[in-house]
Amino acid sequence: MRLGVLDVGSNTVHFLVVDAHPGARPLPAHSHKVPLRLAELLDDAGAISPDGVERLISAVRDALQAAEDKGVEDLLPFATSAVREATNADEVLARVTAETGVELTVLSGEEEARLTFLAARRWFGWSAGRLLVLDIGGGSLEIAYGLDEEPDAAASLPLGAGRLTAGWLPADPPEPTDVRALRRHVRAQIARIVGDFNRLGTPDHVVATSKTFKQLARIAGAARSTEGLYTPRRLSRKALEEWVPKLAVMPTIQRGELPGVSEGRAHQLLAGALVAEGAMDLFGVEELEICPWALREGVILRRLDHLPTATEPAA
Repeated sequence: MRLGVLDVGSNTVHFLVVDAHPGARPLPAHSHKVPLRLAELLDDAGAISPDGVERLISAVRDALQAAEDKGVEDLLPFATSAVREATNADEVLARVTAETGVELTVLSGEEEARLTFLAARRWFGWSAGRLLVLDIGGGSLEIAYGLDEEPDAAASLPLGAGRLTAGWLPADPPEPTDVRALRRHVRAQIARIVGDFNRLGTPDHVVATSKTFKQLARIAGAARSTEGLYTPRRLSRKALEEWVPKLAVMPTIQRGELPGVSEGRAHQLLAGALVAEGAMDLFGVEELEICPWALREGVILRRLDHLPTATEPAA
């Protein structure tokens, strides 16, 4: 069947169409992204601004048209931290439903971590052993650990690259004192939950998903996207520690000229790097591998798990 996934994230609204059936790898058929930066469109009270709501509704309408054009049979719409934590979330969700007919499912931070973990487990397989999965989004950092498809531990922290950039790094390039303050904040937040994971044992394989980690790996020398989905891409803590001070003195326009860094995310790269560095350091990770699959694929896989197979009758 043809599935459509509408991901209302903190940075973008991403509509992904895949051809899929139970037991098979989902095959991407269409992808469309609209940069909204909802995590940066909050007013002083923590509400999504009227302009942000209008832009969100427009993006959902565009996705519905694309779903019709591409013959999507089942639409899976969900929202993550930017909507989840907005003080006017209920009003925003009601507006979206009233004007588009789409009912966004708001995932909790732990659900995000668990679904991302499922995607990583399916990508790397059982032979990868115990996985530690890290994901840096626009609004939050998700962490999950486990041996099976359901993680033994999962956590979400308000350490997204967009959120931190907007709240801690107002100058371009940022003030050294602001960078230092953000570094302390990030590490204090992560340190609170490290023990919950460490008591479960040392992971056999550490995996990272998300655009932030992909961009950091690319500037540290990982293969470019044109070399294919199955080309291994890794990021070492040593390389990241060398890049953080360089990023800290670069203006956004210069970061945007780095290999693999998109113009729309260049301003967030330093905050994301500080989170990645803090997580790798506090969890004792020397090197991690980038996983091409993440939350959207986890949502798709979970949906497929609940479909009847070709030999089973439909309910």
